[in-house]
Amino acid sequence: MDNLITLYILSDSIGETGEQVARAAVSQFTPNRYEIRRFPYITSEDQIKEVFDEAVNEKSIIVYTIVIEKLRDYVIQLSKKYNIPAIDLMSPALEALQQVLGYEPKRESGLIRRLDEKYFRKVEAVEFAVKYDDGKDARGIKKADIVLIGVSRTSKTPLSMYLAHKHYKVANVPLVPEVPVPNELFEKDNRRIFGLIANPFKLNEIRQERLKSLGLNGNANYASIERINYELEYSKKIMEKLNCVVIDVSNKAVEETAGIVIDHMKKNFGEGF
Repeated sequence: MDNLITLYILSDSIGETGEQVARAAVSQFTPNRYEIRRFPYITSEDQIKEVFDEAVNEKSIIVYTIVIEKLRDYVIQLSKKYNIPAIDLMSPALEALQQVLGYEPKRESGLIRRLDEKYFRKVEAVEFAVKYDDGKDARGIKKADIVLIGVSRTSKTPLSMYLAHKHYKVANVPLVPEVPVPNELFEKDNRRIFGLIANPFKLNEIRQERLKSLGLNGNANYASIERINYELEYSKKIMEKLNCVVIDVSNKAVEETAGIVIDHMKKNFGEGF
């Protein structure tokens, strides 16, 4: 008995789903030899015709994940004409979902690929924010879409992470009078730099709570009004030198501050910045 078989995978995306299903199915039959040929990014009837012209000369099966109706119907047409079995992996799921949801699918090719790309961009941005958090590595300033600067407890890290989940690469740099400001800040396009300030009494409360959470005395110099005012004045001078946008975060949620940052970026660099 001749068990040689070729499985043709047609897809209007990359065809990975079709190939995985084909491999899983053929593994249940242990043929002497099988071959899988993947044809991704199918966009025309001519491409489909070429595949069938090749498949008709072999013992073959067509497995397809095509959502565009015109192309799907053409596969069905050629399947009948050439008497080659064709397996539609998408239509049953789409029809079931349509029945339950009550509206038709978009029928746009490559949507899952775009979702995957979006997901990986977010992961990359989050990893970037972690790597270049709190001034750990000044090299991140050059690579960042957005740079946040400010004294301790002005929500630089939470804002960085929030923006990262919106797919923006963010570096944040603490401004401390005793620590020199990285030269990279002055080399950065100041439209990408955002200075964060806050009411000193608000910072005093936040810093005291921070010290208590660490088991330290809340009266330490770090949380004193005098020290906070000194740091804020220093940070404002740096922000003036940079001529960057300054945002008072005292009474703003992270989401609100992020909205201001994104609006400024879109205004200066467009939607994709």
